[in-house]
Amino acid sequence: MAENTVKTKTKLMAVTGLMTAMTVIFTAYIFHIPVGVNGGYVHFGDSVIYLAAALLPTPYAFVVGALGGGIADLLTAPMWMLPTIIIKMLIVLPFSSKGRSLLSKRNMAAPIISFFISATGYYIAEMILFGTKTAIISAFSGSLVQSGGSALFFYIAAAAFDAASVKRTVLKFTT
Repeated sequence: MAENTVKTKTKLMAVTGLMTAMTVIFTAYIFHIPVGVNGGYVHFGDSVIYLAAALLPTPYAFVVGALGGGIADLLTAPMWMLPTIIIKMLIVLPFSSKGRSLLSKRNMAAPIISFFISATGYYIAEMILFGTKTAIISAFSGSLVQSGGSALFFYIAAAAFDAASVKRTVLKFTT
């Protein structure tokens, strides 16, 4: 393997590990507000997953979502860990890390699509875990608050990262 490839993969793994840890912290500890009786909570960890999805190639962003969200749930609401691992991987899919900026047209719309993926995923998980279909309003309203806050934080952080040329200077991405 060429030295340049090894350096690139090492940087990608380091940023993936950092963003995974940040996802855990922003999900489990910073602005962690329990909602409802189902063990769910509102947090801004999704914003870090969104940043990872806009910054890193998809397989690395999958790791950030799955491990970051899964570990946070293991620490705070273990019954949600398995659904979270799946859902947090899926919310990465609408984003693209291709291009020079984090705030591409696609990435501006991606948090909205991710909201529907997340809300639907957690509603299905709630039906499986609790055997009820009546909680659709609470499932979607909780997801709306969480996803809306995470989207806003993502837009602000991505604008700051773009202004600092993080993609170009830190990861040396030029495409």
